Amino acid sequence: MFHFLLRTIPRPILIKLSLLFSKIAPILYYGKKYEDPISGKTYRKFLPYGYGGRAKRNNVLCPGSLSLERHRLLWLYLKQKTNFFTEKINLLHIAPEQCFYKLFKAQPNLKYTTGDYNSPIADVHFDLHKAPFETNSFDVIFCNHVLEHVEDANVCMKELFRIMKPGGWGIFQVPLDTKRSVTYEDKSIVTEADRELHFWQKDHVRLFGLDYKDKLANAGFKVTVDDFVNTLGADLVERFRLPAGEMIYLCQKV
Repeated sequence: MFHFLLRTIPRPILIKLSLLFSKIAPILYYGKKYEDPISGKTYRKFLPYGYGGRAKRNNVLCPGSLSLERHRLLWLYLKQKTNFFTEKINLLHIAPEQCFYKLFKAQPNLKYTTGDYNSPIADVHFDLHKAPFETNSFDVIFCNHVLEHVEDANVCMKELFRIMKPGGWGIFQVPLDTKRSVTYEDKSIVTEADRELHFWQKDHVRLFGLDYKDKLANAGFKVTVDDFVNTLGADLVERFRLPAGEMIYLCQKV
C-alpha cells in the first residue's frame, strides 16, 4: 500500500498528507525494538518506503518523524562531527526533509532558508541550475537526493559552490552505485519504467558512481568521504535502521 501511494500521489500532495499521517502513526507503531535518534522515540517497526525497483525497501521510514535511514545517519553525523548545533550558521536547505524542517526552524543558532522547485514547505521556489542567491551567501548548504533528478548535475554543483561562503561546508548525498566507477547517464532513457530499471527510480536521470567525489571536486569543493556509519557498530546500525555502508560526502569551500 505504501509503495503504491508513493508511486501515484504527486510529491507536493504527498508531503501534506504525510504531515497528517505522522500525528497518528506513532501510536499505531509504538514499541521498543527500533529507535529514531532524531526524536528519541521508539517503535515496534518502521514502515516500508521506495517508489519501486531497487528503491523499494522495508522497515526504513520512521512513523513519527518520517525520517529515512539516510536522515538518521545525517543527524548522528551532525551531532557527533560538526558544529551545526552550536555555531551561528546561515543555512540553505534544498529539498527540505520533513523530519528536519521544524527542528531546524526552531534552532536558535540557525538563520534558516529552505528552497525547492515545488515543495509546499520551501521558502523559495527555484531551479538549482540558476539559484537566486548572491555569490558567497551561505555558511552551510544541505542538498540531499537532488542531484540525481536535475538535468545537468555539474552545473548544479557549480551553483552550490558559488553560493557557499568561503570556509563554508555542505553535505550533498545521492543514491550511489559503489560497483560503478563512472556515473551512468543516457539521455535516450526517458520512460519511467526504463529510468527505474537503469537509474533505480522512475524520476532519476542518472546513477552516480564512485566518480561522484571527482565531480564535486571539479566544481571547486574539497571533498571528504567519511565512513562514519562504520564507526557506530552493528547494534546501533540495526537499532536506528541506518544505511550500512553509506559514505557521507562533506564538501568544503576552502
